Parts: sequence; structure tokens; C-alpha cells
Amino acid sequence: MSSDAREWVWEHSSSRGTARLVLLSIADRVADEQCVSWASLSSLAKRTRASVSTVREALSRLVDAGELELLDDLVGPQRSTVYRLPLAAETIAQAPRQQEDSDAASSDEPETLRTLRVSSLRRYGIRPREVPESTPRVQKPAVAETSRSRRKPAPRRTGNRHSDVPETGIQNRSEPDLNRRYSSGGAAVTSAAEWQVDPATHAWARQQGHLDRLGEQGLHAADAKWRAHRADYKPRPAAAWAADWRSWIAREHAPSRPNLYAVPGGGSGAPGGMTRAEAHTAALLAALDEPTGTEG
Repeated sequence: MSSDAREWVWEHSSSRGTARLVLLSIADRVADEQCVSWASLSSLAKRTRASVSTVREALSRLVDAGELELLDDLVGPQRSTVYRLPLAAETIAQAPRQQEDSDAASSDEPETLRTLRVSSLRRYGIRPREVPESTPRVQKPAVAETSRSRRKPAPRRTGNRHSDVPETGIQNRSEPDLNRRYSSGGAAVTSAAEWQVDPATHAWARQQGHLDRLGEQGLHAADAKWRAHRADYKPRPAAAWAADWRSWIAREHAPSRPNLYAVPGGGSGAPGGMTRAEAHTAALLAALDEPTGTEG
């Protein structure tokens, strides 16, 4: 009878794609003209070369179309699921067939199975469950708890969550307006050329007397020389540049004194080929030779 069931699927079924392959696989195991068959999800997935979830969806579509029934009151070999092709059974029943034994539908079968000759199905390993269920047979296959939820997923957030916060991050309002470039560690870093003398450093120069000693122009000249010598240095935190700048200014001579740290390439720089120590020595000797007004 499996050939008649397969023929019905080929000729009359409206299923398509994976659902059609699943129905053909179930029809291939039809036992008799009742069109009762058995199969497990794993075996159907293996035979149709589809995933278990795809097979489950195909079974649901076949049940909705009325071309397949799930018989919960029966169990197949290895506790597999039992199915029935009701439309195929109706078509086959219209053809002449041999009468079954009169005791086929015995009264000891469950109420929901009296329309089926369960005794003739036992030879194929199909039998009633040990504890018959009182509820009518389920028309749709149960959906596993691990299946997808039908709840609409929350929309994924895109872009900036806060319209009043810049994309580069929240700026700490306690930080000064200068020297705001950041390193990977989060500390403010900047180059020597971009670093600006903050009010605290400028007040230090005034309190220590360097502003009076060098004068405003001399302080600007010392600042320019410091930036020229530090141009190739890697970016540092603002506090490090401030400490280095103070050390430079403290060592700087007044404009009337020999300049020990001339700007590279300037007219007062050390002669070509001289080391820094040699330049220092030459500057000291020049200071000793400077007229003092006491010569005879």
C-alpha cells in the first residue's frame, strides 16, 4: 500500500519543496490501506537532507493543509511518531478492497482509535501507548521548547544613544580647555609644539623671578627654543611638559648672557661638528673673555 500512498502524493498532493519530500518519506512507510505510517524527526531530516527545524515546519504546513494527521494515541517502532495520510486513505478506500476480519476493531481499543484497525498495525510495530491519553489526538506536531520564540525581537540600537553627548565620548568639564588629546590609557597627551603654558606655570615663572630676570621677550625666546629642541619628542602628558618647561626656564640665561641652548640652525648655535659639552665649554670661555670694565 505504500506505493498507492506515494502515487497519491505525486498525483494529488498540493505540497511543495521540503514538505513534499517529507510527505513522500512518510508515505514510503505506509503499512496498509489505512495510510498509517511512522517516522522520527531525525530520520525524516536524514532522508530529506534537511534540518530538523525545517522538517518540523514542513510537518506543520502539511497538518494545516489537511494532508497529514499526527496520531498521539499510537507509538511506532523505537517510540517514533505515528502519522496518517487522511486524504490518501479516503482515495484508496474508494477502490475495491478486501474485507478485513470482523474482530479488527475490538472494543478494548481507546475511543479515539475505533475508526482504525489497530490490530492490523501491530505487525508493523505500531501499537497504542501504554497509558492512553484522555484528550483527543493532536492535529499539529508539538513544538519543542527550544524552537524560536514568536516574540518580536527588540530593534537593535544604532548610532549614538544620547543626542547631547559627542560621539568621541563625554568630556570631563573639570579639565582645562587646553591639551585635550588622549592616549589609549586615558591620560591627556600632546606634543611640545601644541602644549600651551597654563596659568599655574606662568604664575610659577613670575613667583620665581624668571619673568623679571628674562623679561617678557626673553621668556618668549626661551619658550621658542624649548619648543624647537622638543619638536621631535613623543607626545607627553601636559604635567610632564610643564615640569620640563620649568626646568628649561630655570636654566635659561638672560638675553645679555651667552645662550647655551641656541635654536638649531640659528646664528648663535654651536659650530658644526661640536658636541653639546663642547658647546657648553665654548660658551663658558666666551663669558670669561667678556670685558668687565676693570681691565688696566
